[in-house]
Amino acid sequence: MILIIDFGSQYNQLIARRVRECKVYCQIEAPDISIDTIRKLNPRGIILSGGPASIYEKNSPRIDKAMFSLGIPVLGICYGLHFMVDALGGMVKGAKKREYGFAELNIVAESPLFKGVESPTTCWMSHGDSIERLPKGFTILASTKNTPIAAAQDPKNGFYALQFHPEVHHTDKGKIILKNFLLEICGCKPDWTMKSFADDAIAQIRERTAGKQVVLGLSGGVDSSVAAVLIHKAIGSRLTCIFIDNGLLRKNEGDKLKVTLQERLNLNIRFIAAKRRFLKPLSKVTNPEKKRKIIGKVFMDVFEAEAGKIKGAEFLAQGTLYPDVIESQSAFGGPTAVIKSHHNVGGLPKKMKLKLVEPLRYLFKDEVRILGKELGIPDELVWRQPFPGPGLAIRVIGEITEKRLTILRDADEILLEEIKKAGYYRKLWQSFAVLLPIKSVGVMGDQRTYENIIAIRAVTSKDAMTADWAKLPPKLLGSISNRIINEVSGVNRVVYDISSKPPGTIEWE
Repeated sequence: MILIIDFGSQYNQLIARRVRECKVYCQIEAPDISIDTIRKLNPRGIILSGGPASIYEKNSPRIDKAMFSLGIPVLGICYGLHFMVDALGGMVKGAKKREYGFAELNIVAESPLFKGVESPTTCWMSHGDSIERLPKGFTILASTKNTPIAAAQDPKNGFYALQFHPEVHHTDKGKIILKNFLLEICGCKPDWTMKSFADDAIAQIRERTAGKQVVLGLSGGVDSSVAAVLIHKAIGSRLTCIFIDNGLLRKNEGDKLKVTLQERLNLNIRFIAAKRRFLKPLSKVTNPEKKRKIIGKVFMDVFEAEAGKIKGAEFLAQGTLYPDVIESQSAFGGPTAVIKSHHNVGGLPKKMKLKLVEPLRYLFKDEVRILGKELGIPDELVWRQPFPGPGLAIRVIGEITEKRLTILRDADEILLEEIKKAGYYRKLWQSFAVLLPIKSVGVMGDQRTYENIIAIRAVTSKDAMTADWAKLPPKLLGSISNRIINEVSGVNRVVYDISSKPPGTIEWE
């Protein structure tokens, strides 16, 4: 494996993705990781990420510099380079000329890091500090017009450093450079696949659960379904899935799940009807975070009651992914702000006393889909677009009522039918309808109407960390709008959301 130290870079997840694209497993950890923990993880190499701080600032993030004495190759990127230089006796200062964006990189010395990279090449810079003096044993590898030391190395000790960002697609040969570090310098083998991950995960689940019962809250989405099938392959009948109908689901959600997972994949699923338990406390609640908290609490109350009926249950399984953790908290010591709480990363009630099993915690969504295919899950579920844990509660903006939920369900069903018919479903990360808390004047049948507005949201993305609004054809948008207005009672206007993430989030609440 490769260990990535997160110094707060906006690109740290991108580093992880690039490493995994080279079929090498990696894990992100905070700078406060101990040397003993690093030894136990036994990485073949360490990558120090970039970050917004300056190394000469008082509270700049640092890792124990004893790391450099472990005999492990280290690659420092941007701030990671500055930390490496500072820790090993060099000097970093504020640059006379800052450098942001594209730059021409001139390679001035041979290095296994630049094997197969011709000079000059294009790289992506983002820094206001530069190296004033290299540590003993280091030599310059490359430079740009504004940055004399754009790359450096101490091959005797396995230390390599880049001022630019090889992980972003703007760096023309960035993936080759990272691949050279992984395969040529660290000696990793490109053998980490979803099959190998599944084999390892199944063995770990068996060992961790040790013959005990496991319960899983099944939502019907890709994450929880893949987690359920993976765990089922590991422990069979010792897994009990609990599907709670909270009254906030899309049309015929439970029925579809019975066919896909219970009948076709033979999972043990308990279906619990709990609509009234959820909708009553949500009455007149409009604040999205309050909605999430209420739904989370009621879910845990219902789930706890059902889990309590399973004799010998000691573990709770969840389909938590990397982005869930990142958006909910600054999980790895970086500056990531809390954007919105996620239902499956908030911890467990103390009285439940269940231990967590989260086999997908270090995977991105596209990796989970590949894993699902590896496990034999049908395409209609593997390629299902994400659906939020709080369900339609955060797509009905404002007050939640049965009538408003019905309007949204009907509109959403039409949207998805048209998206699929046009061949766009697999091309989009997410596409869904949102019911707005305002009404507008319209004319239908020569009469004035004052009805609801449906907003359509469709985005493209790789991992939900960033997203762009989808440029759907006007003809398709017209068909969606026409059908919703004609077929959904209570709607007289449809609008299209053309916001990207950032600044907007994918979901409206």
